[in-house]
Amino acid sequence: MIVVDTSVLLDFLRGAPTPGAERLAQLESDEVPFSIPLVCYQELLQGVRDEREWTLLDRQLQTQRLLVPEEPIALHREAARIFFDCHRKGVTVRSTIDCLIAAQVLRVRATLLHNDDDFERILVVRPLKTLRA
Repeated sequence: MIVVDTSVLLDFLRGAPTPGAERLAQLESDEVPFSIPLVCYQELLQGVRDEREWTLLDRQLQTQRLLVPEEPIALHREAARIFFDCHRKGVTVRSTIDCLIAAQVLRVRATLLHNDDDFERILVVRPLKTLRA
């Protein structure tokens, strides 16, 4: 399974010609299933500019396959552990949300399509499968 991070989704939704957006467009074209973590759904909606954009994006996102945590407490504990382990190794992860996404991707044994240096840093402490855009 492919899980798509906000860093790629934003470029795709904006129509930016980035490698991640192009790769996501190819996944859609090839009808390859992918999921969006629930927290990325939140991040995307937080960035809208007005009510019209909110309504359009919310409708579009509700048609997507969302990755919802089955055991939220265990997931948040694992995300905190990832952050803790990175810190102990001298690796700075800027976003705790990225630790949450990484934990969820690891939990479902998926591959993460992203364009965010935090996920590459997390590789120091976890065997996260990634497709760097």
